[in-house]
Amino acid sequence: MLINQELCVQCESCRPYCPVGAIELAQDGVVVVNQDTCVECNACLRADVCPVGAIEAPQLSWPRVLRNTFSDPYGKHESTQHIGRGTEEVKTNDVTGLVKPGYAGFAVEVGRPGISGSFRDVEKLTTALANLSYVCFAEKSPVTSFIVDRSTGKLRPDILEERFLSSIIEFIVPEDKVCEVVGCLQKASQEVDTVFTVAAFFATGPAGEIPSREFLASLGLEVSPAGKTNLGLGRPLAGR
Repeated sequence: MLINQELCVQCESCRPYCPVGAIELAQDGVVVVNQDTCVECNACLRADVCPVGAIEAPQLSWPRVLRNTFSDPYGKHESTQHIGRGTEEVKTNDVTGLVKPGYAGFAVEVGRPGISGSFRDVEKLTTALANLSYVCFAEKSPVTSFIVDRSTGKLRPDILEERFLSSIIEFIVPEDKVCEVVGCLQKASQEVDTVFTVAAFFATGPAGEIPSREFLASLGLEVSPAGKTNLGLGRPLAGR
């Protein structure tokens, strides 16, 4: 984002609307957008608070355009053609069969509004996960499309310095490996320069049991169970 200095009246009305605090007051009293911090989410523009229309959205080139794609809820991902963060996660699991019985799906959300993250943060997690040979990165996921070598988890080097509000690493593991994955993520968290949340998805049995719940609780991790009920309205792509 840019502020047209020929129009700006330095009223600072836009500053509270930036979710990452990128709109700053420079030493000379001029309101500017910190280009390193800005994630191109367009929140300041959509807020429509500038009395003179000085906030402008520039034409973005690669790789900076990824900031907008991962941060603007109206941004569309080329790899999945979905807007927002570009993935359905397991919300359509009854149709896709992404997570099958005996397996667990993980969604590791890196960064949040107010904090943000970078693809370098993402790579620290994907490389740690790739060391676990059984980790299978989800195919239809924007982050997976930028992994150049799934055996190492390395991302495209030209995107590592780009920032975003949040992005989601998705992968599948055998159900009995859940605890090991959590341990891997806990260790990797010491190297990541932002926050991330971890969601694990299971195709539960009739009693709705959550495998490994007791172990996760013993690690001091708060388990917040949530369910999705298949109403039978979808037509499963997986033959089950």
